[in-house]
Amino acid sequence: MEANKTWKNPIVAWIDNRLPIFSMMNADLVDYPTPKNLNYWWNFGSLAGIMLVIMILTGIFLAMHYTAHVGYAFESVERIMRDVNYGWLMRYMHMNGASMFFIVVYIHIFRGLYYGSYKPPRELLWILGVFILLAMMATAFMGYVLPWGQMSFWGATVITNLFSAIPLVGQSIVTWLWGGFAVDNPTLNRFYAFHYLLPFIIFALVFLHLWALHVHKSNNPLGIDVKGPQDMIPFTPYYTIKDAFGLGVFLIVYLGFVFFAPNFFGEPDNYIKANPMVTPPHIVPEWYFLPFYAILRAITFDIWFIPAKLIGVTMMFGSIIVLLFLPWLDRSPVRSARFRPLYRQFFWLFLVDCFVLGAAGGHPPEGHWIWIGQVATAYYFAHFLIILPLLSYLEKPRQLPSSISAAVTPGGVGISAKGVAE
Repeated sequence: MEANKTWKNPIVAWIDNRLPIFSMMNADLVDYPTPKNLNYWWNFGSLAGIMLVIMILTGIFLAMHYTAHVGYAFESVERIMRDVNYGWLMRYMHMNGASMFFIVVYIHIFRGLYYGSYKPPRELLWILGVFILLAMMATAFMGYVLPWGQMSFWGATVITNLFSAIPLVGQSIVTWLWGGFAVDNPTLNRFYAFHYLLPFIIFALVFLHLWALHVHKSNNPLGIDVKGPQDMIPFTPYYTIKDAFGLGVFLIVYLGFVFFAPNFFGEPDNYIKANPMVTPPHIVPEWYFLPFYAILRAITFDIWFIPAKLIGVTMMFGSIIVLLFLPWLDRSPVRSARFRPLYRQFFWLFLVDCFVLGAAGGHPPEGHWIWIGQVATAYYFAHFLIILPLLSYLEKPRQLPSSISAAVTPGGVGISAKGVAE
């Protein structure tokens, strides 16, 4: 932050002298030195932040008209759609926004995996990102229950029942989550309260995530540290223009779903009011949970004295928790997959494996989908616990460039963070 920044506007100068918010914004959004070689995969972090704001704003609007009661929740959603001015738009933006949010976050995560953004000194940045993902999942699950449709009710029943597999305290946890002895009005009230609260916790985590990012600056496609001002350019106008273009393309896709295919990601059963006496033929979560749902169902047999249900629950949570330890599981000194030929092949194999898990989670656990889910689950954990540690010692990376400038401009000529030709 520039402590002695001079502002021409006297009001801005007066405020900044007492609370240097404008200097901080100038330092972090205008003059902020950024590696000169960032590509469009780096857009998805800012897109995720924009989606978080959209979800909070539309959620606040919907909360004004929603009734958290099992007798009125479904009808209140219908009223929002039919009677509230632009309620249909707010709901479709919120409903499809959840899918868009997960799409950009998943791309953001896989970009980090490909370019090694979890490696030192950015371990805490990565760990905070994993906590954001966990908070997003909890928020999305609780939000899916609020419309009180068939899939909402039975999804809540199935998922909360999973905690009963935990020895000794499992049933007590389930009773606390339900607020009683079945999914009913206390459950809906609790989920509504948590669904409203968690986005603000996510916002706080994102603030810490950005703080950690600005301490050691962004990673870059080469995965090498900047060597000086010749490797950097100011964030504005170079990356603000790039982010604006990416936002425009993203909004075309996002609003395309909102206006022309608003129910593309939805389940038809959720347009039927919840009925505890009628079980849907196939209970399935939202698409962004399907890989983890497949891992949950992968174990169909007990191992010694450990029941299959407990193993499945442990593996489902373990599939996310293992990400926290990724900086120490992958010990290769080279970050970017561009210079790690073996890692790059296994990365694409892992990406395909995640899609296979999603397909397995979306089908009933019968026939060939059982062993497909089991094989894909085995590879998921093998990738992190076996393949990456072995690659750290067995792989021979390619030669790294001497600097970012040497790799992207002839003779290493570039623009400094102040926009001066070097």
